[in-house]
Amino acid sequence: MHTVVPGPCPCCNSEIEYLYKTENIPFFSDILIISAVCPACGYKFVDTQLLKHGDPARYTVSVESEQDLAIRVVRSMSASLEIPELGVRIDPGPACEGFISNVEGVLDRIGTVVEGAARNGTDDEKVSAAALLANIARVKAGQFPVTLILEDPSGNSGLIADKTVKEAYVPEER
Repeated sequence: MHTVVPGPCPCCNSEIEYLYKTENIPFFSDILIISAVCPACGYKFVDTQLLKHGDPARYTVSVESEQDLAIRVVRSMSASLEIPELGVRIDPGPACEGFISNVEGVLDRIGTVVEGAARNGTDDEKVSAAALLANIARVKAGQFPVTLILEDPSGNSGLIADKTVKEAYVPEER
C-alpha cells in the first residue's frame, strides 16, 4: 500500500503530504511507515508502526565485527536504545521518531548528535565528544565490541539477526 494524504504542517500550517506506506520485513512483521516533509519550514516526521502488536520486549545483540553493522534495527516512537560500553542511552520523548536502519546507521545518528553538541560545548565536552566519536569509529572498524539494547514497552520494535536475544521487557525504576 502506498497512500498520500494532504494535511497541514503542525509547525507552519502549510499544506504538506503525509505518505503512508506498508512494507514487509522478512521474519518480523508488516509495518506502516508514515512520513512527511514540509518544504516551507523544514519540518520532518517519520514513524514506524507494526501492523500487528507484540508483547513488550527487550532485544540485546552483541556487535563484534564489521558484519554486525548490517543488523537491522526497527525502532518505534516508544523504544529506548542503549549502548552501555559507549555510555549512550536514548530514551523516547515527545519529538521521538521511529526509524528503520541498521547498527551502522544508529552509530551514524549518534555521531551526528555528538558532533552537533560538541560544536557548542565547553572544552571538556569537546574532549568527551572526541573520545566518544573515536570509540564509534572503533566499533565500526570491528575493533571495539559493544552491546546494543533495544527496549520497547509497546512491542513495536526489534533487532533482526539470528544472534539477537529477545526477552520480556520489564521496566526498571530510573
